[in-house]
Amino acid sequence: MPARTQRRLRLAYVTETYPPDVNGVAMTVASMVAGLRGRGHRVQLVRLRPHDPAAVAASPEADDVLLPGLPVPLYPGLRMGTPCKGRLIDAWTRQRPDVVHIATEGPLGWSALSAARSLGLPVTSEFRTNFHAYSAHYGAGWLNWTILAYLRRFHNRTQQTMVPTEALRGELAARGFHDVTVVARGVDTGRIDPARRDERLRATWGVAAEDPVVLSVGRLAPEKNLDALVAAFAGIRQRVPRARLVVVGDGQLRARISERCPGAIMAGQRTGDDLAAHYASADLFLFPSLTETFGNVTTEAMASGLPVVAFDYAAAGRLIRSGENGLLVSFEDTAAFIDGAVVLASDRSRARAIGRRARATACECGWDAVVDRFEAVLGGVLRADASPAAPIPARRRVA
Repeated sequence: MPARTQRRLRLAYVTETYPPDVNGVAMTVASMVAGLRGRGHRVQLVRLRPHDPAAVAASPEADDVLLPGLPVPLYPGLRMGTPCKGRLIDAWTRQRPDVVHIATEGPLGWSALSAARSLGLPVTSEFRTNFHAYSAHYGAGWLNWTILAYLRRFHNRTQQTMVPTEALRGELAARGFHDVTVVARGVDTGRIDPARRDERLRATWGVAAEDPVVLSVGRLAPEKNLDALVAAFAGIRQRVPRARLVVVGDGQLRARISERCPGAIMAGQRTGDDLAAHYASADLFLFPSLTETFGNVTTEAMASGLPVVAFDYAAAGRLIRSGENGLLVSFEDTAAFIDGAVVLASDRSRARAIGRRARATACECGWDAVVDRFEAVLGGVLRADASPAAPIPARRRVA
């Protein structure tokens, strides 16, 4: 484990999503910011102004920069920033940060990158969302390479790009991204805990003690491969008629899921202890998505003591030893995904044993070590920035 930095940093942390937004990036950023502030670093959040005025009032730092946002086209509930380079230059001229870290690549992220470079500030970034892979799910697959080229240009203008897995680091490097390093993601095993299982909650779902509850958590959006979820649950019901599907999340496909699984509990968005209780009160977690950079819900399900069935990539590929603490199937092998779901739903004893081992694995993924690694990357960037200037080798242009 890298040694913790002794220097207390002044860090500008830029993001276009943050709680009360409900998504993996927002929750990850909030956990990282809390960890950094807990170690005495001065973190200035540059983020969008929440719709709820109470959320603004709860901002813990007086020098946070709150900016207007616009809806993301075709993606209800998400927003993006607007160009604001001049405002950021003014703010960072008055109080200069040691380093600027950018979590999202939208207009706010680009403004922050441009402002930081204009002021000669070190800047790091995160690759958190496969936006280029999403395009095919919204009838714009022809934009894939254009979006990828934008992301590559964005990240290659920063000193380091952080990604959550070694597999993603290798994939981006092969596509012309430079200076990519792995900073994993953590999980709050104090809040996300099997002890939060709630029989009263299960009773509201209409299930008995031995009836298996199959859980899905995430946006109900086209890129989440939810047809595989529906097919897997149909297979489970053929083998275990009393099984019940609980879907936590919201999005464009909510009505479609309800129509195809008329008995499903559509729980909507859940957060905090309520979300933890939903996890812990289930018996099997299905994660059919094929477009994740990590998939925080995988670690949350494992921390809740649930056996997870997922495709072999992202967080699942990194953490699950198939057959031991979860079940992995080959990427895009929907038939194997369905078969795996049916197998675990039909064998409660095996599922519980796998869930216990999943919890043990998740307990090794706390946020403290993740913040250590984040600090180490920033420290390396700052040391390099302070060293005497060296000739920068020309980089081959990537089409």
